[in-house]
Amino acid sequence: MPATDLLSDIRIADMTTVIFGPYCTQTLADMGADVVKLEPKGGDDFRNVGKPANNKGMGPCHLTINRGKRSVVWDLKSDAGMAAIRKLIQQSDVFIHNIRPDAVKRLGLTFEEVKAIKPDIVYVHCLGFGSDGPYSGRPAYDDLIQALSGATSLLPRVDGNEAPRFLPTAFADKVSGLHAVHATLAALHHRDRTGEAVHVEVPMLECVTSFLFEEHFYEAAFDPPIGPHCYQRQVDSSRQPVRTQDGWIVIAPYVDHRWVTLFDVIGAPEELEDERISDYRGRFFNHAYMMSRVQAHFVNFTTEELLKMLSDADIPAANATDISEVQDDPHLKAVNFFQRREHPSEGGYWEVQPPVKFSGMAPRDIRPAPRVGEHTEEVLAELGLAREPVRK
Repeated sequence: MPATDLLSDIRIADMTTVIFGPYCTQTLADMGADVVKLEPKGGDDFRNVGKPANNKGMGPCHLTINRGKRSVVWDLKSDAGMAAIRKLIQQSDVFIHNIRPDAVKRLGLTFEEVKAIKPDIVYVHCLGFGSDGPYSGRPAYDDLIQALSGATSLLPRVDGNEAPRFLPTAFADKVSGLHAVHATLAALHHRDRTGEAVHVEVPMLECVTSFLFEEHFYEAAFDPPIGPHCYQRQVDSSRQPVRTQDGWIVIAPYVDHRWVTLFDVIGAPEELEDERISDYRGRFFNHAYMMSRVQAHFVNFTTEELLKMLSDADIPAANATDISEVQDDPHLKAVNFFQRREHPSEGGYWEVQPPVKFSGMAPRDIRPAPRVGEHTEEVLAELGLAREPVRK
């Protein structure tokens, strides 16, 4: 699905790096915003993650998370560089950065200073910890936030291995980035209603803790608590993919009558004669035993056979797909979710399309990820500045 022009009248001055902020601005760029990304001379560090195809600074992660943006390189230690960023802010709707508070003060780009440049600016600060707490100003990375939010304690609850472990994706960065998206849009709405500048703090620890505690506060949400933390269904060691004759499958019967149907479908209704799972209450409290009986029968069928049988019986199920095979999923192929494109300098590459559709929006192609400073002269000309200030 090509990008839309929903935000085509919005310009964003972007001084974010790595994943958290850039994921936010990539999403806004997909919706049509003009994102001008200010980078150091060597580029955002995330440009060099993974093996570049041709040119330094165009690694695979950069191709995905910085698509749709324009890149400029200005030296903010110079008068010309500061004049350029101030002029860009003056002509922007949003200024977003992930600079630590002490450093942003030294640059002269605090909220009050930026508001003096653009009185109705939406000022979005992507930071690790809220400014009112004792962790304010500390450096923050996805690993640290996963640890502090309790995320690293979840897998041990599932498999019994007591060692804390990371969830194997930069989920803290990306969850916080999505919070930054909706916060930016809400602030723009308020700006449009009132004409006022809005200061937005998007702290990673608070975002991720909120995300996890939606269900994992669980029975500890009551005071006094009536049970433990963690929604038990999510940390149930028996609620995992099941081995088939030739692979793995995930089932989600969820409502009780589907469990009864499931045993009929696999030709084992006699299993439900066992008093441990003979009624709803037994099946609820003896889920681990019930899944062990499902496993005993599933190995007699291929994944394809089971998917057909379960689909015919209206029992939700899916193949447990390896990430290297997701691109071949027939649904994702049908909706053109992965599209091959040609980058001006890097050649062919695959691009994941924006997942959200908006009706009635004229489609447009997504701008490919920029080379370092590729649009410096272009943006300076738009700002009416002739000299090129280079950021070191």
